[in-house]
Amino acid sequence: MNTAIALRRKPRTLALELVESLGDRIRDGRLALGDKLPTEAAIMAEFEVSRTVVREAISKLQASGLVETRHGIGTFVLGLGQAPGFKITPDQFSTLRDVIAVLELRIGVETEAAALAAQRRTEANIVAMRVALDAVTQAVDQGRDAVSSDFQFHLEIARATQNSHFAELMGTLGSMIIPRARLDTGEAPHDDLRQYLRRVNGEHESIYDAIVGQDPDAARAAMRTHLANSRERRRRAQAEVG
Repeated sequence: MNTAIALRRKPRTLALELVESLGDRIRDGRLALGDKLPTEAAIMAEFEVSRTVVREAISKLQASGLVETRHGIGTFVLGLGQAPGFKITPDQFSTLRDVIAVLELRIGVETEAAALAAQRRTEANIVAMRVALDAVTQAVDQGRDAVSSDFQFHLEIARATQNSHFAELMGTLGSMIIPRARLDTGEAPHDDLRQYLRRVNGEHESIYDAIVGQDPDAARAAMRTHLANSRERRRRAQAEVG
């Protein structure tokens, strides 16, 4: 890539191009299932992009279910990240009504996923969920965006079902399913937003506790409560805007 051209492009455009390039390598087998991706420095050098661009691209690949990052070890190829028969495109998240529709889908899928996770989760699944939840808490406390960690928690629940279809569906939907990833919260006072995020994370903890306790009914109820609360918050927002 020509550096001069790269400098004239927006980082988001560069990140999408990098996602496409790395995704192609995964899909055509140059990067196989279980392979470790090159280091950030190696990707930066090869594609002549910044560390920020690399990290955004890796985040998008994670959200698509193609890779997973293991703390302190590296990023590994998880699969093809493809679900040929089903896809929700970004423009289908453009309104509050769209977000509510996706939440209704999630209620149908994730309540049962939580119950199955409670029955089938392994110690490794519990550790992965705990790591994601701790990352959410840290982001909230530091006033940073918690969307990717929030999505990671829900993805780890899907993986804990030991049914790959749940994880593949979540990977296809990606982090856009987290409502605040698609809606402008910039007008909300910072303290109000932080309080909202802490309440959401409290709901996450209830789901986690039920899964750890191997109580499928409690896990199902906690997930339903969490997603139904999100849906009602969006319905109230929709009513307020007319």
